[in-house]
Amino acid sequence: MTNPATSAPPPFGRALCAMVTPFTEAGALDLDGAQLLAGRLVSEGCDGLVLSGTTGESPTTTDAEKSALVTAVREAVGDGVPLVSGVGTFDTRHTVELARQAEKAGADGVLVVSPYYSRPPQDALEAHFREVADSSGLPLMLYDIPGRTGTRIEPETMIRLADHPRIVAVKDCSYDFLGVQKVLARTELAYYTGCDEHILALYAVGGVGYVSTVANVVPAQLRAILDAFEAGDTPVSARLQQRATPLIELTMAAGLPGMVTVKALLNSLGLPGGSVRAPLLPAGRDAVGGLLAAYEEFVAG
Repeated sequence: MTNPATSAPPPFGRALCAMVTPFTEAGALDLDGAQLLAGRLVSEGCDGLVLSGTTGESPTTTDAEKSALVTAVREAVGDGVPLVSGVGTFDTRHTVELARQAEKAGADGVLVVSPYYSRPPQDALEAHFREVADSSGLPLMLYDIPGRTGTRIEPETMIRLADHPRIVAVKDCSYDFLGVQKVLARTELAYYTGCDEHILALYAVGGVGYVSTVANVVPAQLRAILDAFEAGDTPVSARLQQRATPLIELTMAAGLPGMVTVKALLNSLGLPGGSVRAPLLPAGRDAVGGLLAAYEEFVAG
């Protein structure tokens, strides 16, 4: 099914999870855990998975680990589930290498964040994305998250980039709803919200779905927000979005990074998550208790 406000099916599905990268307690890559988690997410409503994004702790995984993760998850979920691999770095050459590696490993698309720390101006940013898009045959999802990178992909830059045949989608964490609508009105880019609190809002104005961190623990419940809207029941969709608010707030806006809180929840629920890699530290006992209470309240309905 497609959003009634859009004219084309989304390139990677509607309900995407920004999957954590499971590690062992010793900090090694846990491919068995990744396969178990990926299988659960797909069986409980995720159309596709985004691997090695921020939530997947990509800054602390090696190139070889990123490739092995794509290969293992592909084996677990089969060929019918879109896999998008995060390849964005602060180095264009390295990003190009990772995009080609992701294609060889079996990814269906790449997620490319703005180069961080160096804060390139818009013309350099545009050139970066075009070079990465030219480097492989995979479709590309731009990742606009200026709060982490220090650089916004401005709406006019998005509009220019939309003319590239392999730049097809955006993961939006810009918190600029007006700017997003400007791009939606002038391009065919498929917009996915990366902010769980905006799932319904962006979908209602023409977005195609979400790339969600919170979906690691509640995939079916978040998908239900989209399903209710598509069924024409906007009040139910709104209530589901509102009911998710306490869990979203504690997971994403309570002072700890999302991968820390989600892994704490997964571990508490007996699901694959494991440790986080330094410089991150695990969530404390008080944080875990609050997360579990919010999770249980949300899933209880």
